Amino acid sequence: MALELMISAPTDFDFVIGDWFVTHRRLKERLASCNEWVEFDGKMSTKKILGGFGNIEDNLLQLPGEDVRAIALRSYDQNTRKWSIWWLDGRFPGQIDVPVIGSFVDGVGTFFANDRFQEIPITVRFVWRQIGEDLLHWDQAFSVDAGESWETNWTMAFRRQS
Repeated sequence: MALELMISAPTDFDFVIGDWFVTHRRLKERLASCNEWVEFDGKMSTKKILGGFGNIEDNLLQLPGEDVRAIALRSYDQNTRKWSIWWLDGRFPGQIDVPVIGSFVDGVGTFFANDRFQEIPITVRFVWRQIGEDLLHWDQAFSVDAGESWETNWTMAFRRQS
């Protein structure tokens, strides 16, 4: 009888599991030397899937003038020990973003993808941090020079719902 090796699910993203209030800050214009930020509220709820080797994040973004639903889907590759993160925006239901791929080092998750923004080739970077038991931070940045410089264009501050 062969022994089966049981691999434990990763715990990297356990800190996001649950229900959260979100304060979004997004640059009014990206890659345009803009310094004007738009701030809006939202909610996020995340649960494990794939036996803990993934999770799904359901978002309500309360943009000025409209509410938008979106999801983030994350899955872990046991062979590479990396996470992939996809984004699906309810305004564009037939288009899922290129996944950002990365891992956690010392509790900070950094993820990258090559993509395009308004026909400009870019590198996308996501950074996830747990600030405290009930506080999280995420930011997104774009680079047009292969990571030599970055424009942070969207941040999210999360507060756990009680």
